[in-house]
Amino acid sequence: MNILLATFTTLLSVVNPFGAMPVFLTLTEDDTPAERASIGLKACMYMLGVLSVSFFAGQYVLNFFGINIHHLRIAGGILLMRSAFDLLTPGGNRAKVSEETIEASRAKDDISFTPLAMPMLSGPGSMAVCISLFTNKLTYSDMALIFLGFVLVVVASYIILMSSLRLTRFLGRPGMAALARIMGFLTLAIGVNFIMTAIKALFVA
Repeated sequence: MNILLATFTTLLSVVNPFGAMPVFLTLTEDDTPAERASIGLKACMYMLGVLSVSFFAGQYVLNFFGINIHHLRIAGGILLMRSAFDLLTPGGNRAKVSEETIEASRAKDDISFTPLAMPMLSGPGSMAVCISLFTNKLTYSDMALIFLGFVLVVVASYIILMSSLRLTRFLGRPGMAALARIMGFLTLAIGVNFIMTAIKALFVA
């Protein structure tokens, strides 16, 4: 259960579906509730696929390019810390996608994969987290629990996206800003943990 809880809390903080709400509402403002639900579901399913591939195949990709897992954790930690500082800084760039990308996405027939699933929900940070979760010490039951953690994150993200309109109206701008800083602080802590764990492992080795 510790593996399941750690996977869920860590990944949910990095995925940060709350940060995807404004873009989701902007790109689906002309859609019906049923269409919005369909887009959100497809985006979350794509996200599950990206996270799963990153977890199960990421280590093989690293081995192919000769990249040490600890080096990836340091790089991922730096990336997470940068994203966290964006969330913590008032007036900082909190958008995972540019305004040009959003405008281009308005003309697309299907926005569920890009930009919603990638990079809004499953970006480089969450992919780095998934790759770093895989170790040779994992048993099949551990892998099953980690995958279940992915599924729970997907379910939570879908519920949050479907509640975007109500949450935005309830929280308002001050509430959304406070929520962004909370998620940023958690992401910063995860990034620091990634870096310190990797450095400690490298020095011990």
